[in-house]
Amino acid sequence: MKLSKLNIRKINFNDIDRKYAGQDILMKLGELYQFESGIYAYGNVWTKLEQNIEKIIIEELDRADCVQVEFPKLQPKEIWEKSHRWQLYTTEKDIMFTVNNNLGEYGLSPTAEECAALFAANRVISYKQLPTIYYQIGEKFRKEIRTRGYLFRPRTFVMMDAYSFDKTENDMVDSFNKMHSAYLNIFKRIGIDVIPTISDGGTIGGRVSEEFQAILPQGEDVILYSKENNIGINKEVLDYEDKDIFIKELNGVSLDEMQEVGTIELGNNFKLGTKYAETMGLYFQDENGENKPFYMGCYGIGIGRILATLIENNIIIKNNQIKGFSIPYEIAPYKVHIIYNEDNKFNAFKLYENLLNNKIDCIIDDRENLSLGNRINDVSLLGTPRMIVLGSKFDNQNYEVEDLKSGTKELVNIDNIVEYLKNSERL
Repeated sequence: MKLSKLNIRKINFNDIDRKYAGQDILMKLGELYQFESGIYAYGNVWTKLEQNIEKIIIEELDRADCVQVEFPKLQPKEIWEKSHRWQLYTTEKDIMFTVNNNLGEYGLSPTAEECAALFAANRVISYKQLPTIYYQIGEKFRKEIRTRGYLFRPRTFVMMDAYSFDKTENDMVDSFNKMHSAYLNIFKRIGIDVIPTISDGGTIGGRVSEEFQAILPQGEDVILYSKENNIGINKEVLDYEDKDIFIKELNGVSLDEMQEVGTIELGNNFKLGTKYAETMGLYFQDENGENKPFYMGCYGIGIGRILATLIENNIIIKNNQIKGFSIPYEIAPYKVHIIYNEDNKFNAFKLYENLLNNKIDCIIDDRENLSLGNRINDVSLLGTPRMIVLGSKFDNQNYEVEDLKSGTKELVNIDNIVEYLKNSERL
């Protein structure tokens, strides 16, 4: 990518929102654009990072035998009335955006249990076709009265949502556990440490659910966390009259041994039981030819929140001044940012073409009439984890590769740069 094509704006480093520094940098650059509170357009860096995250999610869910599909974002009122959730989502909780015109009344999807249940019941007729798990990745809409934290709580966001269908309660638990393992693999590959956390099922269904929380100072949740057991419990459930059913899920871990931490919820899994099948009249035939309701589970990962967490957890600060952020190398949209002075323009573009030809995504700062120092100051604004500077010290034999987060530098022979960067991917 030639940096001139991104049309980024100049920013004042002294004018950064320190609480949400990474996202504020992208806003000031023009890489995030807010149409109104909670509704955004996403620039090149955010979009490419999102694609890299989605690729990991797809690979891990496909490995877990899940089937990728796509449900409509515009959903008829009638299907939500079948599950008795239309009134809940449009009036009592007032969560859903609605559309009412001469064609009828519709909701913009905040979630898709109804669509998934109808889709599955149309094709899964016999017990022999179970279990099955469908998933999709797409935009969701929620009528947040008070948006906050930029992409931590907006009104539109990209989410992976999955839905499992099983014969029995035990089978439902097996599918739930399979998704639990898949989630741990996903977050490990992304580079975020998550805490499986006992929580409230809320309006989705099931009394007890499982959140995947990440420790983050900007987070809006408070959990009790056992580092030794890597398990948490959302503090809000301890105020419930039936708190014992949540505490039981800790399997003997004492509340007194747990540490209170601020976190952000990145994923949530629910055991729904037969709630949707029974209210919507959806059944399969069992071994005896009898109609039985599906046992369902549902699973979500907030992709926008993952991106925001990655950015805010990797802020670069020098001399107490925020200078940018550095996305982990393995998932970074661009691995290397190339800077040059005019004397080395030819060599810089030769390196740029070499990296692109070897499928290493990179940025070259080709903007005109900028000093080397000004170019260097802008490198960390886009989260690129490595920098190569071709300045007055470049000897035509070695590139100096700098890790922007740690500040460490390493000389790499020009003939070995591709191998070096590809090995960095595997570290």
